[in-house]
Amino acid sequence: MTEPLEKRLEKAMAELQAAQEAVARTERELRQASFAVLSSDRAVRATVGPQGELTGIEFLENKYRDMSHQELSASVLEAANAARLKMNKHVMKAMAPFAEPSADVPELKGFELDWERIFGPEVLREDDEDTAREVEAAPGWRDALGEDGED
Repeated sequence: MTEPLEKRLEKAMAELQAAQEAVARTERELRQASFAVLSSDRAVRATVGPQGELTGIEFLENKYRDMSHQELSASVLEAANAARLKMNKHVMKAMAPFAEPSADVPELKGFELDWERIFGPEVLREDDEDTAREVEAAPGWRDALGEDGED
């Protein structure tokens, strides 16, 4: 009778240690994450950092010169909000496995996270509803040559 309890405790401890290591790896990865998104009119690229903070705004191909201040501000907000949403979804996906129940230790039931309450309802919408386009952060020299990696 003691053996099964000891074995279960041993398994639980091993799983806890593995989870702690996985959380540490995930935290390191998330601290380095950033997302850049183009506005739908391709006039603005906004980049956000790991906490959804705005870390960069680029005005592409001098399109801003032909835009009203309302159009430009709408493009900036669209790109920034879309980039923040991409980051939120990335965090949600990265952290989801830690909330799941344990397959090896039935006593570890996991927990439920209310992602909508944490990030807002848009984080649960499907990606095809996004109007802005996610892009890889292109080096500055590519923009100078007019090559932003897209057609």
